[in-house]
This record gives sequence, C-alpha cells and structure tokens, in this order.
Amino acid sequence: MTTLPLYQLDAFTDRPFGGNPAAVCIMHDWLDDATLQAIAVENNLSETAYLVADGDNFKLRWFTPGMEVDLCGHATLASAALVLEHLQPGRKVVAFETKSGTLTVKRDGDKLAMDFPARPAQEVPLPDGFEAATGVVPEYFLRAQKNMAVLADEAAVLAFNPDLDYIKHMQGMGLIVTAPGRESDCASRYFAPHAGVPEDPVTGSAHCTIVPYWAARLGKNDIYARQVSARGGDLYCRLDGDRVILAGYAKLVLEGRMMI
Repeated sequence: MTTLPLYQLDAFTDRPFGGNPAAVCIMHDWLDDATLQAIAVENNLSETAYLVADGDNFKLRWFTPGMEVDLCGHATLASAALVLEHLQPGRKVVAFETKSGTLTVKRDGDKLAMDFPARPAQEVPLPDGFEAATGVVPEYFLRAQKNMAVLADEAAVLAFNPDLDYIKHMQGMGLIVTAPGRESDCASRYFAPHAGVPEDPVTGSAHCTIVPYWAARLGKNDIYARQVSARGGDLYCRLDGDRVILAGYAKLVLEGRMMI
C-alpha cells in the first residue's frame, strides 16, 4: 500500500469554506495517469493538484474529475500557499514547472501573487442556439481558449442559468460570463461541464482572459475581480504586458493521508 500526503485548501478567499477548494497531493515521482485521474474523481473537487519536487521547486499537474488541464489558477495558488505558508514558511517565492511553462508565485504583502500567461480573447459570432440555451443575448461574445459572454451588469451574471449540456458541446473550453461589478471592477462566473465541473467556484485561469478584456475596456491595468458563484472569491489582478498577475489568499482546511 502507498500513502500520499493530502491537503485541501480554499483558494481566493481569506476565510475557510469560501473561495474554491483544491486538493494538493505531494509525491516523490509521478503515479500513472489513470491513478492520478482516479484520485481526482475520489476527491470530487474541481481540481486536484499534484506536486513532485524538482530541486528547490516543483513540477505541477492539475486534474479535474473529468480530465487533466493545462492551466489552473486556484490549485496553483493552493499549492503555493501550502509550500510558502506551511511546509517551508521562510520562503518568499516558489516556481512550478507545468504544461503552461514556468509559473512563479511570490509573497505580495499578505497575499500570494501568481504570474500567469495572458490569454486575450477575440470577438467571434454568437454560436447558433446560444440565446435559446441561456436565455440571454450578450453584449459581446469572445473566445480565447475559453468562451466569454459579456453581459449588461452583475445582476445578469448572478441570474445566468444556462443549459449545461449546450455549453459542454460548444467550441472552446466552457463559458465565462462577465459584467461590470457592483463593488468590484468586474464580476464573473465560469461553467466547465466539458471538464466535469458544472460551475467552478473561482477560476484563476479564466482571469487570464477576463483581465485583458476589462483592462482595455476600463483603461487601467489593475483590476479587482470578483467571481460571484455561491462560494464567491476575490482576485487582485494586474495586466503586465503578455502576463497576468493574479493575487489572493488561500486557507488550509484539511490535512491527511490517502491510501492507494
């Protein structure tokens, strides 16, 4: 029997039971992909992150209950918080080697700041059947890797109730809906049924597309974003050329061991 250290942290929140929960497993070497996927299914969270030491830093992979993904913000923040605040609390920066290149996370005051690639979207025609499946006609519809619908206001984002099967079969990776925020620069939600995640509570990778859009629209590079899911989460963002800095908090809520 193999045992693995297993942690659960709530990311993009300064309190337990808010934000987006992520599991983090630490291992000496990669297990086979089928086992990594099975662990993610067992955890039943939107993401499980796997860390393997690589010198002073780590290799990092992310799995949803349905698939491996190439970029995940909240599970990266959770992994960094585990390393910098619990396992090696004297450290100020950690780097992760991932399918999206090297992702660096460092202390930024009392927050942790992640350096991610920007993924600006381009406007595209509204997909056939979108209005019937969602009940709305967005002001703009854009696509990078993820689709993004821009709505009139935060109330419309909160009321959005789509046909998830329609979103699952759309071109691209799920659907972001976003609008000007009531108390933030922008509000959003993200639906990813293609990855086994009907609605993700807080999505760092979506803000690689959200932030460039709102930076251009608002004429400023510093964006305070709020994801207005049921759990909710806060992201303190900055567009920096072709990079997006995503800062926030993460809280450790569970520590244990998994037996395989």
